[in-house]
Amino acid sequence: MKLFTKLPVVVLCALLTLSSCSTESDENESSAIELSLVQQEAKAIEVEILELINTHRSSLGLNTLSEMNIVKSVAYSHTDYMVDSGEVSHHNFFTRSEYLKANAGAKNVSENVAFGYSSAESVVRAWLKSEAHKDNLEGDYTNFDVSAEKNAEGRWYYTNIFIKK
Repeated sequence: MKLFTKLPVVVLCALLTLSSCSTESDENESSAIELSLVQQEAKAIEVEILELINTHRSSLGLNTLSEMNIVKSVAYSHTDYMVDSGEVSHHNFFTRSEYLKANAGAKNVSENVAFGYSSAESVVRAWLKSEAHKDNLEGDYTNFDVSAEKNAEGRWYYTNIFIKK
């Protein structure tokens, strides 16, 4: 019987981990990683995500954001990490943020991550329904990029990073 009383809590926790976001105000992680940066060719789903975000920003009178290869490489390194670990997370966000500050001229960095959405529209729509994700999408940034990678079962993982130069 105890299983049935704990099941709603487990389901709620699982739902909350399907997408999440991180900003400068999140706690710094003490574990550092070495970023494995790889130049990635943009996938159609990634291009569509970026276009949807810029269309949304433009509809609100906000500046559109420019893509940046270094941001894409950092996003890819984290998406690859999530695929390998099988976990949606912001692990090592502080390391990614500091790297972009040192190497891309970023003053502020934030990121949205997600898992399991099968289309660009569905992941962007989910981010827009979450106040914290929406704040990142509509924030005072100049550049962004995204990485979308499938795991062995064909489920998508996403990392969308925003920077202000």
